[in-house]
Amino acid sequence: MCGIVGYIGKAQAPKVLINGLRRLEYRGYDSAGLAVMDGNQLAVAKAPGKVAALKDRAHAEWPEERFSRASTGIAHTRWATHGPPTEVNAHPHLDQSGDIALVHNGIIENYRALRARLESKGHQFLSETDTEVLAHLIGECNKGDLFQAVCDALHQVEGTFGIAVLSAREPGRIITARRGSPIVIGVGDGETIIASDASAIVAHTQRVIYLDDNDIAIVTAESVDIRDLNNVPVTREIAELGMDASAAEKGGYDHFMLKEIHEQPDSLGNAIRGRLDLNLGTSVLAGMGTSARELADLNRVVIVGCGTSLHAGLVGEYAFEDLADVNAEVQQAAEFRYRNPIVGSRDLVVAISQSGETADTLAAVREAKQKGAFVMSLCNVVGSTIARETGRGVYLHAGPEISVASTKAFTCQVAVLLMMALKIGRGRRFSRDEGLKLARDIEAIPTLVAKVLEQDERIATIAATYVNNEHAFFIGRGPMYPVALEGALKLKEISYIHAEGYHAAELKHGPIALLVEGTPVVALACDIPGKDKVLGNIEECRARGARILGIITEGDHEAAECMDDFIEVPACHPLVATVPAVVALQLFSYHVARLRGCEIDQPRNLAKSVTVE
Repeated sequence: MCGIVGYIGKAQAPKVLINGLRRLEYRGYDSAGLAVMDGNQLAVAKAPGKVAALKDRAHAEWPEERFSRASTGIAHTRWATHGPPTEVNAHPHLDQSGDIALVHNGIIENYRALRARLESKGHQFLSETDTEVLAHLIGECNKGDLFQAVCDALHQVEGTFGIAVLSAREPGRIITARRGSPIVIGVGDGETIIASDASAIVAHTQRVIYLDDNDIAIVTAESVDIRDLNNVPVTREIAELGMDASAAEKGGYDHFMLKEIHEQPDSLGNAIRGRLDLNLGTSVLAGMGTSARELADLNRVVIVGCGTSLHAGLVGEYAFEDLADVNAEVQQAAEFRYRNPIVGSRDLVVAISQSGETADTLAAVREAKQKGAFVMSLCNVVGSTIARETGRGVYLHAGPEISVASTKAFTCQVAVLLMMALKIGRGRRFSRDEGLKLARDIEAIPTLVAKVLEQDERIATIAATYVNNEHAFFIGRGPMYPVALEGALKLKEISYIHAEGYHAAELKHGPIALLVEGTPVVALACDIPGKDKVLGNIEECRARGARILGIITEGDHEAAECMDDFIEVPACHPLVATVPAVVALQLFSYHVARLRGCEIDQPRNLAKSVTVE
């Protein structure tokens, strides 16, 4: 949540910063700001709204020569936590003297106590933010050495932070630090770029350094000096980013979300390629880092995640129990971290996070490790904190996901969970023949998804029927129940239609009271065990005037006759069918939101990477 960019080098800093913010706008778009060194003083521009508004403000307020001569600066795009998205609450924030500028991701939990202490010393605050308190605290600690001032201030801070700090008195360097909020440093030729996400760096360099928690770095155009908060030098290796700058562009599509939906045959192919053994009927997931004996001896699999990742985990729960003959359960990561979970050395805890930075999921990882469990991760971002802290797991290889509403990350998560279940199952009860059949079904997932994408125009036509509804229900059974949850989430995220997902059997235990003439019910009625029960639930809804949109198996005329509208998905294994089914719902939600005129890639109040609790 929120995006940080810092630059020091030989290029025009304002241009680099604004372009970087554009690439990070999916992380926060309530307001934006930047501060650059202009000679021996700081120049600051801020604006509520999106990065385009900041660009207009800077060009209106700053002389053109400032753009050409400023080669050092920091910038931020905000997702509001403390105080509404106004110009005064936008970052960067200055200290009392006006000589120090700070951009910050995260939350300073003890900011009220710090603010009261600083006010007693005469500090005056302009904003409602916790970040301004930290800026003033650094200024209070500054005795002529910005690095030491930042160290001293952060020792007094409780909470999470990713920060970049600039001082008019020390124009040749930027100080950056992190705890619980990502910071990556791009090492270029005579220039250095700081960001909260590598997508802001990829246009400049492929060489990056990922900071660990409690790292603090002194960054110049030619060097990166990393220490801990006690000023002890630490070593962090330079990694290759392996990201194409074009992946963060729309590529001719109207929205990133539509592009990412249509990228799924390729992203799924990347997630699956080289990971299936069609001779032994198993999967090859070296990153799991466990032996066959350890997998055979597992007592339980516990999956933790939030939002879309949680829904993928629910599909995984069915897969682990049905295929691997192992007890499985899914827990919301925030719940896991604050309860006293019972896990031990024979339990496998799987943490799922697209960004690899989700605060609650990261805390769940640390709790599970503390209790001695096997811990591994499913992440999309190479070098992310969760991936590094677990030390084992599987990367999704879905490619950058810019739209806030997750699409290809979800389907790749499900595909990888199916392969994990296959691998564990082959070591427990699954025969080679059964394994071969499932492996071939998994291998076919990209083709199955491509067949759904061919129906894009037809799905858009169906979506037009549902544009004016303000409420909708999604129902399913078995592994299609989490698909119903994910479908409802997608619709509410981007179209602002109130949508709820239910197990089909639960609808008549209360929610059916809300059905009136024309209420949409989206029914996952694919050809899986329990389909006949779903068809019965559909009849109950029709009897109360609901309009039924069915997701059905191709050629299932019996199911089609129960629907007002239907979208067909190819016949396949019931667990595999969750992937093409959810792609159909992604397209449906996209077209509903498009026809309603919604801001699809950046829906209100949402941000991509949730690095606060």
